[in-house]
Amino acid sequence: MSESYLSGLIERQAEAYGDRAALKYRDYKKGVWIPVSWNQFAGKVKRISRALIASGVGVQENIGVFSQNMPECLYTDFGAFAIRAVTVPLYATSSEAQVHYIVEDASIRFLFVGEQYQYDVAYRVQQLCKTLKQIIIFSPDVARSPEDMNSIYYTDFLKQGESVEHQAEAERRRSESGPADLANILYTSGTTGESKGVMLHHSCYEAAFRAHDIVLKTLSDRDVIMNFLPFTHVFERAWSYYCLTKGCLMCINLYPQDIQMTIKEVRPTAMCSVPRFWEKVYAGVHEKINEASGLKKSLMLDALKTGYEHNIRYLMNGQTPPPLLHMKYKFYERTIYNVLKKTIGIENGNFFPTAGAAVSKEIEEFVHSVGINMVVGYGLTETTATVSLGWLDDFRTGSVGKTIPGLELKFGENNEILLRGETVTKGYYKKENLTRSLISEDGWFHTGDAGYMKDGFLYLTDRIKDLFKTSNGKYIAPQAIETKLVVDRYIDQVSIIADQRKFVSALIVPEYRQVEKYAKDRHIAYTDRKDLLQKPEIIALFQMRIDTLQQEFAHYEQIKKFTLLPEPFSMEKGELTNTLKIKRQVLMQNYAEEIEKMYEE
Repeated sequence: MSESYLSGLIERQAEAYGDRAALKYRDYKKGVWIPVSWNQFAGKVKRISRALIASGVGVQENIGVFSQNMPECLYTDFGAFAIRAVTVPLYATSSEAQVHYIVEDASIRFLFVGEQYQYDVAYRVQQLCKTLKQIIIFSPDVARSPEDMNSIYYTDFLKQGESVEHQAEAERRRSESGPADLANILYTSGTTGESKGVMLHHSCYEAAFRAHDIVLKTLSDRDVIMNFLPFTHVFERAWSYYCLTKGCLMCINLYPQDIQMTIKEVRPTAMCSVPRFWEKVYAGVHEKINEASGLKKSLMLDALKTGYEHNIRYLMNGQTPPPLLHMKYKFYERTIYNVLKKTIGIENGNFFPTAGAAVSKEIEEFVHSVGINMVVGYGLTETTATVSLGWLDDFRTGSVGKTIPGLELKFGENNEILLRGETVTKGYYKKENLTRSLISEDGWFHTGDAGYMKDGFLYLTDRIKDLFKTSNGKYIAPQAIETKLVVDRYIDQVSIIADQRKFVSALIVPEYRQVEKYAKDRHIAYTDRKDLLQKPEIIALFQMRIDTLQQEFAHYEQIKKFTLLPEPFSMEKGELTNTLKIKRQVLMQNYAEEIEKMYEE
């Protein structure tokens, strides 16, 4: 059996790159980025491997990592892989109930935690759990509970690995590792029901790396990567592992809300993100255009029009742009596009993978028009992330690209996308019935997503489970309407209501800052946010914008009534998953009164 690729990856890269920086993380006390060399990374991995053995961690035992993005997450992952242990990541924002469920379900004895919130939750869970033996704390700033005599800090845990007495055992385990070993169990947060543990074996990652080597030809050890999404998310996790195989420099963003600052400090060449990041950029640019006037405004509008003509109308369709248009495009590239990229912090951009939710046509066209190489893809936890992606010189707006090499795709009932290949999970942890219901005997995985192929490109239409049926028997795809609306600069979040109802309605969380500015500019007096959102002028503003945005939908798909909410949907209220997807059932309960009001005769 050949050694699993990830078990020795960091050591091999240290031999190749030595003292060159592998990682960087931000020291918030000093306000500087601290580099970690490949040699240091490999040293940490070795120590964590020996410390895990010293603690009694067995072959294929599950260990938990409950933290926001930190270098320690990667040290722990690769330290575990080297001794054939399995890592189970938990979202940094997970609730006590979610952590309790995962720790019990995966029989986790050792749980690594990031900062105070994660420690506090884990310590409370430990009192209720039969399995949890020890909590290991990454951040030295965490204050332990006075009664806690058992938890230890990461630095003290590593000391157990300083002695080489467990080195022989570590080497034996690594030599016995193989692609058939389980690498991770990733619990999907799910918009309905309890989370389920997706098993990803080393063979899944190895197949994903081989496929991406064929497609992502421009990624190299010269790339600087910003890690923005949580490592717990399969998209960031698989991408990060892949970037490490390429020798890229990984810059780890600790707090997602700091990305506007950290991206400017790092100025990365690549970063994977969800569409929400680009929606914010789009809204920001259009705000600037709306505030501008005269020549400046017309230049900005012309730059967007020129970029659209050059990159979408001509290049995307395999045609050469006319010389005059190309000259104009090059002028805007040196001026307006360059200023925009510098303002975001991505003027060194190579490419930017984007997935995790539907990307609206407007956003995609805008990003490509200004010369940002957004790579739109589609994937699931169960497929080790990527199923398909559109490449820089081979994409179609509105599509999620072409399937990666080695992955078979066909369509089942209701145009459901079925997949088969080495990157597909072998099943759900301890859930044989669920595994059998979603993976056929001959290996076809039922994604639950509907779509179609055109000219070799995959297009998603809707989530089969998410289809709403109105009381008139018409089917509505809520995500299509929601994706269209969140592009608007006055709209932050939206949830469509239609199932078993006679018409479509919506709960809308406005972009409060924009609405308040609109009121100020028009001298609309109000006492508080709730009062502001009930003003006839504000309701008329939203009605106008919604009517404009939904013109392309059939009459029965269009929003007839809406409610503006004074508070955003939140994880605290259970309304969003850890990956910020809307939990429709919870919204139905939390806003039952507001919803019923929209359907009163």
